[in-house]
Parts: sequence; structure tokens; C-alpha cells
Amino acid sequence: MRKSKVIIYPGKSLILLLQLHLHRHHLKRPICSSSIAPLPVDPDPPDLSSQLLSILAHPSWQKHPSLRNLIPSISPSLVSSLFSNNPNLDPQIALKFFQFIARKPGFKHSVQSHSLLLNILIRSKFFGVSEKIRISMIKSCISIDDIRFTLDFLREMNRDSNEHKFKFTIRTYNELLMMLSRFLMINEMKSVYAEMLSDMLEPNIYTLNTMVNAYCKMGNVVAADLYVSKILQAGLRPDTFTYTSLILGHCRNKDVNSAYNVFKMMPKKGCRRNEVSYTNLIHGLCEARRVDEGVSVFKKMKEDDCYPTVRTYTVIIDALFENDRKLEAINFFNEMRNRGCEPNVHTYTVMIDSMSKERKFDESRRLLNEMMEKGLVPSVATYNALIDGYCKEGMMESAQEILDLMHSNNCSPNERTYNELICGFCKRKNVHKAMSVLNKMLEHRLTPNLITYNSLIHGQCKVGHLDTAYRLLELMKENGLNPDQWTYSVFIDTLCKNKRIEEARVLFNSLKDKGIKENEVIYSALINGYCKAGRIDDADSLLAKMLTEDCLPNSSAYNALIDGLCKERKVKKALLLLEQMVQKGVTPTVSTYTILIVAMLKGGDFDHAHRLFAQMVSSGNQPDVYIYTAFVHSYCGTGNLKEAEDMMARMVESGVMPDALTYTLLIDAYGCLGLLHQAFDVLKRMFDTGCDPSHHTYSFLIKHLSREKLIKEDNNAGLDLVPNISFVDVADVWKTMEFETALQLFDKMLEHGCSPNVNTYGKLIIGLCKVGSVGVAQRLFDHMNERGMCPSEDIYNSLLNCCCELGMYGDAVRLADAMMEHGHLPLLESLNSLVCRLYDEGNKVKAKVLFCNLLHCGYNYDEVAWKILIDGLLNCGLTDGCSELLGIMEAKGCQIHPQTYRMLIEGLDGT
Repeated sequence: MRKSKVIIYPGKSLILLLQLHLHRHHLKRPICSSSIAPLPVDPDPPDLSSQLLSILAHPSWQKHPSLRNLIPSISPSLVSSLFSNNPNLDPQIALKFFQFIARKPGFKHSVQSHSLLLNILIRSKFFGVSEKIRISMIKSCISIDDIRFTLDFLREMNRDSNEHKFKFTIRTYNELLMMLSRFLMINEMKSVYAEMLSDMLEPNIYTLNTMVNAYCKMGNVVAADLYVSKILQAGLRPDTFTYTSLILGHCRNKDVNSAYNVFKMMPKKGCRRNEVSYTNLIHGLCEARRVDEGVSVFKKMKEDDCYPTVRTYTVIIDALFENDRKLEAINFFNEMRNRGCEPNVHTYTVMIDSMSKERKFDESRRLLNEMMEKGLVPSVATYNALIDGYCKEGMMESAQEILDLMHSNNCSPNERTYNELICGFCKRKNVHKAMSVLNKMLEHRLTPNLITYNSLIHGQCKVGHLDTAYRLLELMKENGLNPDQWTYSVFIDTLCKNKRIEEARVLFNSLKDKGIKENEVIYSALINGYCKAGRIDDADSLLAKMLTEDCLPNSSAYNALIDGLCKERKVKKALLLLEQMVQKGVTPTVSTYTILIVAMLKGGDFDHAHRLFAQMVSSGNQPDVYIYTAFVHSYCGTGNLKEAEDMMARMVESGVMPDALTYTLLIDAYGCLGLLHQAFDVLKRMFDTGCDPSHHTYSFLIKHLSREKLIKEDNNAGLDLVPNISFVDVADVWKTMEFETALQLFDKMLEHGCSPNVNTYGKLIIGLCKVGSVGVAQRLFDHMNERGMCPSEDIYNSLLNCCCELGMYGDAVRLADAMMEHGHLPLLESLNSLVCRLYDEGNKVKAKVLFCNLLHCGYNYDEVAWKILIDGLLNCGLTDGCSELLGIMEAKGCQIHPQTYRMLIEGLDGT
């Protein structure tokens, strides 16, 4: 929305021009046409147009004192309104004003303003300048709608029957063809070319080259060759542009050898190869993964007196990164800058994307800042590269920062932006935030696609909300999207994990009727489900069925069965299956070896485990954190801490960083041996490497601290009992933990240089809430607030859920209010329980206030209806409450999907 402007008019007081809501409307019909539907234009306040007209009536209007104040409010739509409402405006004034305002920084005339000026000029037979305006109109097209409008408008002027006829020149035709080519509008190009011939205009080399180039951009070299033939038939010679287009065409057609032949033929035909010729070929070679050849061609550019452009460098840099040749890519990036070739937005985007994929986010942000300091405007792809990187690492706060930066720089997120955010929130199991992103997507008139719904379905399944996932499936179908193999594999996998194997098999058997062919992903999900349920024979028969159905089992299918056999202690059969897997041409993965190595280690066969480890490395598979952790686990289990530490050192040397589980196993092993000092030293190592301790890490430390305390107390009492008994199991640690134990833990952490942070408090509070120990959790919550730490959304939700489960609804309401006040989203499952309880107790007012508050928090309205109205109030028989809250949603304009509305009406009607 444009800001209000204060304008001084001669002889009048100050007038505050308030910005009106913009409504779409059509321009007046051009005088030369009765059939063209102009593009809609946003109107400006009518008094602006009339004021501008009165200023233009003055002989020295350019020096009029009011014009300077009016200029900031002049938009392309205002110019269009001026010309549309005043078709008899003096053509010279109209032209001079058109050119005057075009010099305003950032101003760009629309195709509508061009068309209306042309109407005025042609009526007065200003044909010479009209040709320039016509060319300018074509060049001003920025969308398919623009070029369609322009084409229709100019065609009408070109008609012989038109009263105000203005025939096309060869240049007009060429400019039109070039603009149509830009938008790959091939059919329209063919029509324009035919019209040119019917106008008895002979195509020149520019015309024919434009046609060649357009078809080559589409990879249609056969059609392009027809126009090359026309060049020869016309007695013209194909030039550098012609051959360069053919190189592009062959590359787009994935025929790099033919592109190379054209490239080599150019000098023989007397055509100089230019930078674009080289860049097109290099790009084609890189796309075909012939990167070394691409680099070789790059190095030969000097032989043709050609120098790499920014695009040439960017193509090479991108290809090197894609092929994991990072150091070479960075060297090329530095080389281009040293040679004075400044990186452009695309180059920076490639660099930022690569750095983000490598989790070098500080470098990504530095590059982003650098490009903006140079005056380059990041594209949506640039921001998406960073957002995608953060989302893949679950760093959603940082991803949100980039999204905010996009908005502040007037860069609109696209479907990919929102899909990446949805995927990131689902990865963090924050499905409410993911669903709220869906809201934002719809608000910005972007259409959710298959990726959007599949990500949301996967996220809901991941947190166990299968009913919501099925509802999303129905919404997806209602919106005209067909679920694919990945969609159903998620449902089958989730049903299996929920021990609903028979339902999973029924769904599997129904896929053919749904038009879905079972692929290796779907088979693998069901095989894994059977194996987890101990039904190895069923899994084995399903693997055999895959082969009969001509669906080659992938490594995941074999891995699931190998894992199932190992869990049944049938390691020999698992090894035989490994041999069968290799014979079928399926390469064992790191996961395959991990499963077998873990089985060997559990059986105490360390030698065989090490042999498998060596075999894995020799086969080209790099060990990951899970394999190393398996060895660490086994060594810790036997009390062999030196071997465990050596294995950790070995993994770090190989570039694999230990994760929270690796460190936790070592911490517990030291604690079991009474070496608590060493256990906290390991915690310090965790902190130093930026690895966040898990709630298991803290539970083991608390267990050993409590054990140490008991030993001291027994020793003081003269008893010798504790060393001979096993302390409470880890699962009971949280139940027996006292607030003082947490303070003791904090003291020990500080002694070892580990400052308790939000993550520390969060893991303790969440652990306590899981066992209902809300008193200690609340004291820790207060303690962190006193220390100036802001509780995270997870901490609030743990306390909220615990209070609801314990029936502490007054505390729950206060927590929910505090969460929403701080911009956090309470779990709808907790709010479901809370709203139902408030209605059940007759406290409708508080329930309505709570519900009204949550509607302002950005939740997805369908999810609110599903989880609170349907799963909550309707399921509890509280239909009146459901009706009241649905009324509130309607009154507040909260739009829900028709499918959801039908579900609610059916529920309220008892059908």
C-alpha cells in the first residue's frame, strides 16, 4: 500500500491524500480496438489525476511548484488513468510528460500506459515517434500477461481495416519475436512469423536467428535447423549467433557431442567463437558431468581471444560444487575476482548454497552481507539457499531470521521457500508451526503442491497424529492433487510403527485400485514393519513378491530384513542375505554394515566386527557416526574405556564428529566406574564442540551424582551397602530427582567450565514433566527466569501438557496465556484438553477467551477445527461448545476448508 502524501496546491490549504483500498478495474477501451481486453489496472485517487491534468495545462508545467510534491505519488496506473480519461490530450504534452516521468528513479511505464499514449499519438498521426513508443512498449513487457496484451493491442493497430492503422515494421516484428522468445511462447512466434510473411516483409538474419534461438532454448534442434535452412535459402550466412544457438540447442537436447561438433566447425565456417559459444558448451559438458572437459574448454578461451564472463565462471563453480570439488570451486571464485570479473547474484547464490550445504553458515551470511554491500539484490533463490540449509539442520530460528530479512528487502517468498520451512518445522516435530506456514502460503496466494502436503503428512505421522495426516490426505485430494508413492509409503510406515500391520497390508493391497504402482520405497516400509513385528517369514515372502513384480529390491528392503534376522539372532542367515544382495547387483550401504557390525558386537565377536568394518572401508563406504558409536557402546559396556576413547579419537580424525549419544555412553561408563570427574570432563568436551547434551545425558549425570551422594551418606553412617546394590534405573531418575540435585548438577557443571543454558534447563524440565514431577519442574522454570533466561516453546509446552494431565487447569490456563503473549504456540492437544475441561466445568467465558486468543496466534484454522472442535468438543459430546466456537471462527473470518466444514456440520448434526 502506498503511503499517504501531503501535497500543496496553489491557493489551497494542505490536503492529506489518504491511500484508498485498491480495487481491480479495466481501462477504457483503446480507440483503435473493439476486441482487446486490456489488463486490469490499479486506480489512483481521482483527485490526483485531475490535479495532474490541471498542472499539465500550464505552459511551463515542468516548473510548476506543485509538480515536485506530486511526483512521489505518480505511478504507472496514474499515468494510465490520465491518458485514459483524457484521450484528446495534446499529443506533444502527453509525449513530453511520458518521457519526463520516465526519468524518475525507479519509475517504469506499464504496457497499459504505453498503449494509451499510442492511441493519442496515432490519432494525431505522430507516426515517427509512435514507432519508438511501440518498441518501448514491447521491451517493457515483464510477464506473459504483458506480452499477450501487447501482442493483441499492436495486432489490432496493424490491421488494414483499422481506421487508425499503424503497420508493423521489420524491427517491430523482430522485437515482438525476441520478447515472445524470452517467454518461450513458440506457438505465438510461429503466428507472428506467418503474419510477417503475409505483410510481404522479408525476414532478415535477426528474424531467422531469433526463431533458431527460440527452438534451441526448447532443445528442439530439428525445428531450429529448418530456420537455418531458410537463412541459406535467403542467400544469408549463418553467423556466430546462429551457431551459438545450435550449441545451446544440442546441449539442451542432452547431445553434447553434437554441440561440440558445431563448436569445432565454427572457425571452418568463418565464424568467430565468442564468450557465449564457450559458455554454452561448457555448461552442456558440466550438465553431462564431463566437468574436466568443461574446465579444459574454459582454459582454451584465450586461444580465441575470449575471456570468461561472470556466467562462464558461475557455470564452472556450480559444476565443481555439484561434483564435490569444493576447493577447486573456491579457487575459481577467487580467480574471477582477482581478474576483475565481479560475481553477480547467481554466482553468490551458488556460493551461499554450497556453504549452507556444508553447514558453514557464518560464511554463507558473510557472503550474503558482502553481496548486499556491493549493491547486489539477493534473489528469492539466494534466500532459499540459506533457508534450506538452516531447515535441514533444524535451525528454525535462523531460518525465520532470513525470512524476515526477505520481507524487509521486499523479496516475496515463493512455494519453495514455504515448502522448505514446512519441512524444517516438521523435522523439528513442530507441526503446528508447519501448519501455520501453510496458512501464510495461502495468504500470499501461493498454491500448496504435492511436496507441501507430503511434508505435512510426514510431519503429522512423525508425531503420531495419524488422524490429522488422513485429514490432510483428504484435503490434498479435494485440492486436485493425487497422492503419490511417497505419500502412501509414509502411511504404511506409520501404521507399521504403530503396530497396525494388518491395516498397513490392507492399504498396501489397495494401491493398485488407486492407480499407484508399488515401488521399492513402499515395499521397504512394509518389509520393515513385518521385521519390527518379528514376522520375518512375511517379510521374506514380500521380498520374493518384489522380484516377481519386477520391482528390484533396494538396499533399504534388504537392510530391513537383515536387521530383522539379526534381532532374531540369526546372524548367519543375515550374512547369507548380504551375499544374495550383492549377487542381485545391490550395493551394501553404510546402514547394511552398521546392522551387521552391531549384531557382531552384541555377540561379543569384536574380531568379526572389525573385519566387517575394514571390508566396508575397502568397498568405498565411509563409516558414519552410528558405526563408531556402536563400537564405543560395546567398549563402554565391557568397561574398556581406553578402547572407547581411542575409537572416539579415530572418528574425529576421520572427520566424523561424535553426537550426543556417543558422548552420553562415555559419560555413563565413567560414572558407573565412579569416575565422576572424568564424566564431567566429557560433558565439557560436548559443550566445546557445540554438541547439545540430550535429556539422557543429564539423566545419567543426575543418576551418578545421586549415587555418589548416597555413598557418602552411607559411609558417614558406617555402612557399606551402596557399592553392592544397583542404584535406581535411569527411567526412575526423574521421579526421584529433587530441586537441590539440579543445583548440585549446575555447580558441578560450572566447576568443569560448562555454564548451564536454556538447553540444560529445557532437558531437565522436559524430563521431569514426562513423569509428572511438575513441582520440581516449576521451580527450575522460575530459577531460569530469575537468571534472565527465556524459556523455549518446548519448555512451556512440557509444563502445559503436564499441568493438563495432572488436572491443574488453572495453572495450565496461565501458562497458555503466557505462551501466546511471548509469541509461542501451545500444543493444540493440550489446548484441546484445556478447552474441553473448561466447558465441562461450566467455565465457558474462560474457554472462549482462550479460544479467541489462540485464533490470533497464526495456527492453521483447519488444524484448530480438527483438534479442538472435532477431536475435542465433539468427541466429548460438548456440541453446544463446538457450535459456539465455530461461530467465533466464522465471526472472525477464519476460513476453513469445505471438507473440514462438512465434517463439523456432520458432527453437530450427529450424522
